[in-house]
Amino acid sequence: MKELNYAKVGARIRQARKEKGWSRDVLAKKSGISLYYIGHIERGTRRMSMDTFVNLCRALETNADVLLWGNIQKKLTEEQKIQRQMEQADDESYSMYMQMIRSVADIMINQS
Repeated sequence: MKELNYAKVGARIRQARKEKGWSRDVLAKKSGISLYYIGHIERGTRRMSMDTFVNLCRALETNADVLLWGNIQKKLTEEQKIQRQMEQADDESYSMYMQMIRSVADIMINQS
């Protein structure tokens, strides 16, 4: 699991605010958070509650993943997870994966 870097989160909040052309004061008013606390959040010197984070996301009209990680985190499908495992497997393990897939496919075809 990724470790959350509060300084980077704060920098992304600052960037999103500046992209809107807002001062800290404007963001404070729109989010209902004190100007002083916004400064701490942007510098990463204070951790915020989930309620505060949600208020910032709503005020900035920004996806939470963008503020937390810098991009939208895509959830992998089960097929993608298996494909990644196969790509990282050694030759022997890869052969075993392929045998299992062929066996399951054969069973499904014969059931039809």
